[in-house]
Amino acid sequence: MHLAALHTPSQIQLNQDGHLKHFLTIDGLSKETLTKILDTAQSFFNDQNQLITNNLLEGRTVMNLFFENSTRTRTTFEAAAKRLSANVLNIDIARSSTSKGETLRDTLWNLEAMATDIFVVRHSSSGAAHFIAKDVCPHVAIINAGDGRHAHPTQAMLDMLTIRRETKKKFEEISVAIIGDIKHSRVARSDVAALQTLGCKDIRVVAPNTLLPYGFEEYGEDVRLFNKMEDGIKDCDVIITLRIQNERIDSPALSSQAEFYKMYGLNKERLALAKPDCIVMHPGPMNRGVEIDSSIADGAQSVILHQVTNGIAVRMAVLALAMQGQLQEKGLLEAIAG
Repeated sequence: MHLAALHTPSQIQLNQDGHLKHFLTIDGLSKETLTKILDTAQSFFNDQNQLITNNLLEGRTVMNLFFENSTRTRTTFEAAAKRLSANVLNIDIARSSTSKGETLRDTLWNLEAMATDIFVVRHSSSGAAHFIAKDVCPHVAIINAGDGRHAHPTQAMLDMLTIRRETKKKFEEISVAIIGDIKHSRVARSDVAALQTLGCKDIRVVAPNTLLPYGFEEYGEDVRLFNKMEDGIKDCDVIITLRIQNERIDSPALSSQAEFYKMYGLNKERLALAKPDCIVMHPGPMNRGVEIDSSIADGAQSVILHQVTNGIAVRMAVLALAMQGQLQEKGLLEAIAG
């Protein structure tokens, strides 16, 4: 898929006041909007760095529509909604009417009639969340929980929150290396877009040419390609290792697991080339011994479990901001996010 094929105009995601209406992709959103998400997410931590619970979405209904499995993402969205006191419904798509011949549009209309306020959508087809957002009722918000190879915006934002909280540096000051299967990764695409929007000037993509997407040059001058792992991670502040999906390991684009680990696996020797305080991230689930060594995944520089916690905060923020208009009428959101 071409990098620019599914860029979404900002007006689809924002309402007339410039507030978040849907969250479909990082593309088209401003630095101000992304910073608002990060600041709101940060506000959901107390002074002891523990997640808080409040009633911002009390009486609202959040429906998780996962056409593609992901226990981790669905669970964190559910946890986020419940921490905001929303009602949560998880729809078993495998047994839904869409598997019995009903169109997706008809299924959505029926779900809307159940007084749903937010649909969290995960789908294997790129653009599915956009399709739904264009047809959904005006009062319903659509949150993209991952669509094909296109985008995973909440994963990108939890990664940005993790970087901001753990490095305590401005995005303009850091070097970030993203390692692995860039071609098939919606996380990589969304992370690069978020980093660029937030001002990062040193983004390094570390991968063999066979795992690069078409149109790679469209990322711009601040994104550099490194085929050699050691060169790509030298003096980095942040390393993001991507999951190599097992179904692609034996494809022509990839060598064996052992060969990939030899060339691109993150181990102690390679991590030592980065800055001493470099943090290590992974979107999960990990393939230990393929993209990352267990000693690194469980080591002092790993913030992988922190990403999970930050993911709940970011998803709380996105859910709350998607209802921003209604919450502002009650004077609630300003009290939380400042």
